[in-house]
Amino acid sequence: MTRTLRRAELTPAFVLHHRPYRDTSRIVEAFSREQGRITLFARGARGPKSRTASLLRPFVPLLVSWRGHGEAAQLTAAELAAGALRGTPGLPSGCVMSGFYLNELLLRLTTRDDPHPGLFDAYAATLAALAAGGAPEAPLRAFERRLLEELGYGVDLETELESGRPIDPDGRYTYRAGEGVVRAVADAPGAVAGRSLLGLAAGHLASASELEDARRVLRAALDYCLEGRELATRAVARAVAHKERR
Repeated sequence: MTRTLRRAELTPAFVLHHRPYRDTSRIVEAFSREQGRITLFARGARGPKSRTASLLRPFVPLLVSWRGHGEAAQLTAAELAAGALRGTPGLPSGCVMSGFYLNELLLRLTTRDDPHPGLFDAYAATLAALAAGGAPEAPLRAFERRLLEELGYGVDLETELESGRPIDPDGRYTYRAGEGVVRAVADAPGAVAGRSLLGLAAGHLASASELEDARRVLRAALDYCLEGRELATRAVARAVAHKERR
């Protein structure tokens, strides 16, 4: 049986993760706009004469070419995308962990060879927002919500699950993972403000309390999708925070 040759020519992509392969090569997990998440063999990418060694790293917008059969293909070319400056660090040091968090979500929750061009654009926009040096919370929440929508786990944040009534901005609600939001009894643990749910739905979170409520709702939704699997970036962030408090 002849296997179909897969190929792409200078398509937009980002490196999500890479690891050594044999003496001088790498196995690269990349996120492509047109093909989704892909695995590539980058032969000679760690060699002393490699032209791609400095390019194949996370958070740098690339144009990549590849060809091959099966689940993994051979990287044949890589160059910086238009507008990317050679030598750019990708992200400021204070936002690197946020960037790796995005990458881990894509690695854990997307399927190989399943294109999500809208999610790719949202990822690129989130990296640009992080690179600009502003507070990361709002762009991270926006990306998390877009990811859930692309995966088919979009959350209705404007209607009560049980009654069908519109969310009251002054009300308090509890999010049920995989179901929706219900009216909370007074002072219920984990309850969030209706105003926060509506702000998240509209893509406009104006205050620290709204951002925190959005984080909790989206965290519960993502945990549901992860089916109990721990994210390494969360564990690292907890360890760093614990060390800083000591």
